[in-house]
Amino acid sequence: MEERAERVVLIFDVGTQSSRALLVNNRGEILGKEQCRHDPPYVSPDTDLAEQDADFYYEHICSAARGLKKRMPECWERIEAVSVTAIRATTVCVDKEGKPLRPAFVWLDNRKAEGKPKYSQLTRLMLKAVGMDQTAIMQYRKGQCNWMMEKEPETWKKTYKYLMISGYLIFKLTGRMVDCAASMVGRIPFDHRARNWQKKGALTRPVFDIEPEKLCDIAETGEVMGEITGKAAADTGLRCGLPVIASGSDKACEILGLGCINRERAAISFGTTATVTFTTPEYVEPERWIPPYASVMKGHFTPEIEIFRGYWLVSWFKKEFAEKEEEMARQLGVSAEQLLNERLSEVPAGCEGLIFQPYFTPNTTMPVAKGSVIGFSDVHTRIHIYRAIIEGINFALIDGMRQLEKQSGHRFQEIRLGGGGAQSDEICQITADMFGLPAVRTQTHEVSGIGSAMAVFVGLGEFSGYKEAAEHMVSVKDVFEPDMEQHRIYQMLYEEVFKKIYGRLSPLYQRINEIYGAGAKPEL
Repeated sequence: MEERAERVVLIFDVGTQSSRALLVNNRGEILGKEQCRHDPPYVSPDTDLAEQDADFYYEHICSAARGLKKRMPECWERIEAVSVTAIRATTVCVDKEGKPLRPAFVWLDNRKAEGKPKYSQLTRLMLKAVGMDQTAIMQYRKGQCNWMMEKEPETWKKTYKYLMISGYLIFKLTGRMVDCAASMVGRIPFDHRARNWQKKGALTRPVFDIEPEKLCDIAETGEVMGEITGKAAADTGLRCGLPVIASGSDKACEILGLGCINRERAAISFGTTATVTFTTPEYVEPERWIPPYASVMKGHFTPEIEIFRGYWLVSWFKKEFAEKEEEMARQLGVSAEQLLNERLSEVPAGCEGLIFQPYFTPNTTMPVAKGSVIGFSDVHTRIHIYRAIIEGINFALIDGMRQLEKQSGHRFQEIRLGGGGAQSDEICQITADMFGLPAVRTQTHEVSGIGSAMAVFVGLGEFSGYKEAAEHMVSVKDVFEPDMEQHRIYQMLYEEVFKKIYGRLSPLYQRINEIYGAGAKPEL
């Protein structure tokens, strides 16, 4: 591989729990990193609500940028371009000047509209005939845009643009209301096949019927969306006029940053939302009526299965059950997760019969799901519960991977791991054992930043395409080979127990929902 002159770009990676500023070179090396924690990640004014001030995210990327510049002034001056990769399905309403009209809706928000999509009678009959009518109603009611039209009509009327948080940050940096095709994931009228907004007559357009004038311009990956303004330069310490180049959402960039550019490799994210996905040139629906998302790679798609509260469950466990580890971690100057992960080996595969179902937030195919733990006995400890959470997330991801294989008609040969959970050797080995496949970890867990940088370098002409970019910027650090004896235990538990839990418990989940409603107290 030929030696290339080093080039440097800056990536803003905005997650649920923190914002990072990353200096990345064309060899896939992170030269510098500054991280600002989101405290709190969101606020909940009421049950099911999750909101955050949009400028909260901008202030955090500015703070991270200034901190990085202070630590690495020479490298900072070599930045050639900037990109933003951010959490998906997080939206903000702005007026014509770009001022937020209300707090942003964070992706964890679960409020519900009350109406239905406004279909013609013929369309309604067509949807009913193919069994899509109830799905369309459920999706409509999950749309924060529809909730706003019902509950905050005056604010909606004042809304000039309805932006993803990535689009808002791009506006703050460039003064332009534009976003990237590979960032358009959420309850919005986006056509992933066309990589642009749905046309007015599209079959599912009434589900999220946002007025076309409220939708921003769409840029293609690698395109220059604007330049750093004087105000943004003062806020961040960047040079005025630096190009801001389109990349994609955090998950889209993560897939790329793991080197999953063909269908043989499944990308697994151990992030706040846990996901399993892959890249394909074919339009493959991961589940019936659910579109595959637009890939960073033009002409490609990323069918995906999500576990909405994936490694958020680790944060929940720490808060509720790990006070001892939290205190010890403070004394030792390490993370509580590290201490917990070191204890995973104390518990055998399958947690001696303790099985955790991680569906704390329902989805389209499991609309009444709740979390559950079954199999308790007197041998079980807190650490059994912790390992059961890790295994439960993996069982759900195995379920998702099998679904993807069924839909696409192929089998995965390898899994690649990203997200915070992938930093743990113990979790990586458990994952290899459970999936029965080699689990690969690349050179850094900051894979979203690497993928975003790859898109920027392709846009700058440094690489002819993503295959060449992956060859130069993605390298294998570790391979965790599966223990097939352990895999057989997990296979038995998955086939004979885990797969059957939701079907057996769903009537009880439904009854719980009826008794309590949307967080209400039960009527006696």
